[in-house]
Amino acid sequence: MNVLLIGSGGREHAMVWKISKSNKINKIYCVPGNGGISEIAECVNINPEETDELIRFVKKNSIDITVVGPEIPLAKGIVGEFEKNNLRIFGPSKEAARLEGSKSFAKEFMKQNNIPTAKFKTFDSIEKVKNFIEECRFPLVIKADGLAAGKGVIIVDSMEDALKTLYNIMEIKIFGQAGDKVIVEEMLHGEEASFLVFTDGNSVIPMPSSQDHKRIFDNDQGPNTGGMGAYSPAPVINKSLEKKIMERVIYPTINGMKKEGKIYKGILYAGIMVCNGEPFVLEFNARFGDPETQPILMRMKSDIIPVIEAVINGNLGEIKINWDERAAVCIVMASKGYPGDYEKGKEIAGLSEAGELDDVVIFHAGTKKEENKFYTTGGRVLGITALGNGIKEAISRAYEATEKISFDGAHFRKDIGKRALGRI
Repeated sequence: MNVLLIGSGGREHAMVWKISKSNKINKIYCVPGNGGISEIAECVNINPEETDELIRFVKKNSIDITVVGPEIPLAKGIVGEFEKNNLRIFGPSKEAARLEGSKSFAKEFMKQNNIPTAKFKTFDSIEKVKNFIEECRFPLVIKADGLAAGKGVIIVDSMEDALKTLYNIMEIKIFGQAGDKVIVEEMLHGEEASFLVFTDGNSVIPMPSSQDHKRIFDNDQGPNTGGMGAYSPAPVINKSLEKKIMERVIYPTINGMKKEGKIYKGILYAGIMVCNGEPFVLEFNARFGDPETQPILMRMKSDIIPVIEAVINGNLGEIKINWDERAAVCIVMASKGYPGDYEKGKEIAGLSEAGELDDVVIFHAGTKKEENKFYTTGGRVLGITALGNGIKEAISRAYEATEKISFDGAHFRKDIGKRALGRI
């Protein structure tokens, strides 16, 4: 079987790594890939948003299945275009992916289907928002409506903060057209967790829970990023809470989409805020999270290809997935200045030494390989991921590996998994 994976980040490296373990695989291609991916797949320099070019490549190279990593191709409708050409592809349709592509659509959908979420209002005019927030109590959450690479959610503590944020989003357009509309939400207080499932539009298989660390600095300080680390499982989600999430969030979402004629197939990711033991949805994503994918797939013992095929074929109910009971932790190493401006082209040292440690995998995000050396190309550079007998051992092993790696300006948080330790 030949597989094409679309994407270039740490999530995609983890997906390629997991796919490569399948005995069903003949060859893996990745568009465009990165330095680490190039060691296990053939990287092809095609723009992931050039759907026609991708279709030509898939036909020419007898690709059996295409797997979509990032959100933008999904939001632009790559799945529908592939299906028109009778090509097998893993991911939700453009209509279903609106759960991620438009926060206002997702919030209205949740309201209509009685899915628990924060109270909200949507605006397309900066003047209307100003008038509204003058009547509100702070803190508030302001969200850009469209896709913003995980950075479009901003907490504001005062009228001054709110006005500056609204100006940046709606006038300066720091998130481009994603900021044409904004959502203003009440601030929920609790602990966040990520809950992902495989679904074929009818059957659902939940993955182990995980928790992301969004802020750039320790103790959740500084601006939001795409994610500075993650671990699985997240102790905040116990069996009782998992049941509530499935009954109140996942099934109503899958069934609600089906009622609207939008069969949801692929990965459904619910960002959950746990408030006094109850789940509230912060956001939906229509794909694997990054960096949650890295620890989750490290824990997946079953072959992922039969799962992908079952989602596409609509027979997921016949599949069982086995998971490693050990915990997994991912530490993200980032470039100096991220999530703002950063320099590229820094040589990375220590990858071989770190990779030789037991139960450690170094997933590349923003790297390139030249003459057997690796260099930085992105804000998030590496995701050092380790398994351990319990969260404490997994954290220790991941940091042991991280300390062996270096590049000029490297930055990583020192407290990944701290909340989980507090629950042991």
